[in-house]
Amino acid sequence: MKNIISKLKEYFNDWTTFERIWLLTFTAINIYLFFAWHDTWIGFTASITGMLCVVLTAKGKLSSFYWGLINIFTYSYVAWQSRYYRDVGLNMLYFLPMTFPGIYYWKKNYKKIKISERVLVRSLKWKDKIIWFFISLILILDLGLFLKFLGGTLPFVDSLTTIFSIIATILLTYRYSDQWFYWIMVDVFSIVMWVYIFLRDGNQVSMLVMWTAFLVNAMYGYYN
Repeated sequence: MKNIISKLKEYFNDWTTFERIWLLTFTAINIYLFFAWHDTWIGFTASITGMLCVVLTAKGKLSSFYWGLINIFTYSYVAWQSRYYRDVGLNMLYFLPMTFPGIYYWKKNYKKIKISERVLVRSLKWKDKIIWFFISLILILDLGLFLKFLGGTLPFVDSLTTIFSIIATILLTYRYSDQWFYWIMVDVFSIVMWVYIFLRDGNQVSMLVMWTAFLVNAMYGYYN
């Protein structure tokens, strides 16, 4: 028992006060809502592992990818049940395979900084920022029109979260801090999508909490 406590203290040794309060607060909210709204265990697991994944990403920790793997499978199951098939495809056909090159590139650039190990990050030049943004707008418009042709619900919102998620994951894999701008946009519009599910069905409240936690963390990650 003492060994476990010692390991936990060591693990959280380089966490800031904000990071600890953030994780404890959203975990407590998740636990309360899980019992209050009789949410599913799979949804609860997806929410907790998702929060661990994003806060560790903001800290530049390699372990974020391993928690992310659990989140990919559990979140995909919840999204499938809620008929968000685009989310299922994005997670299983893109996020899942992109996890492994992400682990590879982060391991290559993992350094000991002060008392902890974390990945070294970089930032895009302004010219590249503008190019990436305009490419994303063109892709959002094209995909949105296609989804509208197929009769999709909120086609341009769906398109935005898809394209921005793809771009953010590429930037994450190659250690660019500019990923956080795209994650913030994804989180905002994903909250809208899960609010719709919550109002329609009265369940999956854990997903709503998870995306709200993602948004707070993305803003912190951008600052961090």
